[in-house]
Amino acid sequence: MVIDVAYAGALELKKAIAKRKISPVEVVEASLDRLAAVEPRLNSFVTITAEIALAAARAAEAKVMKRKKLGPLEGLPISVKDVIPVKGIKLTTGSRAMADNIAAIDAPVVERIKAAGACIVGKTTASEFGCKAVGDSPLTGATRNPWNLAKTSGGSSAGAVASVAAGVTPFAVATDGGGSIRIPCALTGLFGIKAQFARVPMYPVSAAPTLAHAGALARTVRDAALLLAVEAGHDRRDPFSVVEKVPDFLAACDQGAKGMRIAWSPTLGYAKADPEVVAIAEKAARSFADLGCHVEQVDKVFDQDPVDLFSSEFYAGIGTRLKPVLEKSRELLDPAVVQILSQALNQSLEQYYANVFRRYELREKARQFFETYDLLLSPTLPVAAFDVNLNVPPMLAASDRNVVSWVYYTYPFNLTGQPAASVPAGFTKDKLPVGLQLVARINREVDIFRAAAAFEEARPWAHKRPPIK
Repeated sequence: MVIDVAYAGALELKKAIAKRKISPVEVVEASLDRLAAVEPRLNSFVTITAEIALAAARAAEAKVMKRKKLGPLEGLPISVKDVIPVKGIKLTTGSRAMADNIAAIDAPVVERIKAAGACIVGKTTASEFGCKAVGDSPLTGATRNPWNLAKTSGGSSAGAVASVAAGVTPFAVATDGGGSIRIPCALTGLFGIKAQFARVPMYPVSAAPTLAHAGALARTVRDAALLLAVEAGHDRRDPFSVVEKVPDFLAACDQGAKGMRIAWSPTLGYAKADPEVVAIAEKAARSFADLGCHVEQVDKVFDQDPVDLFSSEFYAGIGTRLKPVLEKSRELLDPAVVQILSQALNQSLEQYYANVFRRYELREKARQFFETYDLLLSPTLPVAAFDVNLNVPPMLAASDRNVVSWVYYTYPFNLTGQPAASVPAGFTKDKLPVGLQLVARINREVDIFRAAAAFEEARPWAHKRPPIK
């Protein structure tokens, strides 16, 4: 059996490794070869960890040959976003201020994928401290979109999506503080999910500890389910960590979507979006009726855009952590990041806590909304991919949107903490991917996997490959 490792799925490779039809070493070597081939054009990795990956692959191969029990990710190549610590490896968070920083420990999610047998090929690029929704940083420059190298791959999980879309690894570990998994997945034609807040433990403590989520992205829904199941689970080091038993995400993929109550919202009540993108997302959303779902349009989900609530907390947290750098070495930082951090730090304590209480009101409104619906669908983004080195899409540049406020659809659900995902919905006339966002009730990732897997079966996308060779 000949397997095209570059675009083989994780579950396909897992099965082939277990049956000894392909060697884990061969899989990882093919992954590293693909990385070397596309990296000069994509710029998706900060650090390549070939030795770590090959050592894990050799260990996996020894287990296979001795017919020992294999871990759920045994021998599978994977990457880790460079805001997540991998012990002994650079942890730069996309900043020149952190260029020589070495991680002292493994994050819990890294501990878990290592224990499951995964082979870490490298650390992927991110916008500086995860602060922008596009894929560039002062340290690494621009990460490019494999569907069109002149376009951004999105952020902040820029390198994770670019490399997975280009066939370097079948999946990747990433984080989402305001859309950082969903945004770039929408721009590169991938499935990506941020789990319920604290379903995947975060440690060391994030600079945005009540907003930062971890999750998984992949070319297929089931591959993401496989990875998320390994990442998830209680950890006492995270005080918010979800205690309940991890649901069976892979089993949920086989349950179908029939009977689900779905709300479709083109704007959430306030977003300004490209009509072509909305039309593509709406066509995808309406197709859930063919899967046996009840689909209803809801124009106004929220009374107003909650971006001020998000910025108040997210950027104040990061700005507080970075205050020494802002005061002494701000020339090292992205000017756009400096501007938005400074604005957040200038708010009064009264303003900050007023926004905290408004956030609680927003969460309650969302909870009440989901008493009626199982899922909320919307466009993931208002636009398709745009040119690299821009902070805001040209369509919105004349408005008051900044480095985060243009991603109208994603940050509300970091404020509420609910599970949210992006699935590929189709392509624009310029052959750029468009994403459809799925948001579920609290602790109900299984509903996203039910719906997304059924949608993928009806409208498969994994066979569609970007033109990069």
